Amino acid sequence: MILRRDHLAAIVSHARETAPDECCGLIGGTSDATAQTIYRLRNVTPNAEQAYEAAPEELFVAQRQMRERGETLLAIYHSHPRAEDPTPSATDVRLAYYPAAAYLIVGLAGVEPVVKAFQISEQEQCWHQVEYEITD
Repeated sequence: MILRRDHLAAIVSHARETAPDECCGLIGGTSDATAQTIYRLRNVTPNAEQAYEAAPEELFVAQRQMRERGETLLAIYHSHPRAEDPTPSATDVRLAYYPAAAYLIVGLAGVEPVVKAFQISEQEQCWHQVEYEITD
């Protein structure tokens, strides 16, 4: 996946704005895995400090906008505000319903934010880190 520097900044900004709660959103892009649009979504789970659930109506609108723009779902992002070195939690793995999408997690507990990408298999209950590229 290829992200622009301003996309990454927008995701980190979203994470900082919602801390100590987790943020969540989608990344839509082209079939060659180039990110085009960041879709910020509201986290509506009752335990937002430890989990995320996108507001269903906002998720629906974002998915419709992706279709209208000819985008595909490249990634789902969320934050772990208390993590220095973010990795998927057991809940993240259990709720990873989009195996083709990457999952970006923003850790905010260190001196600088850390953003890592993962492929998560809910069916196999496993994950592995994947690389992404940042461009200007």
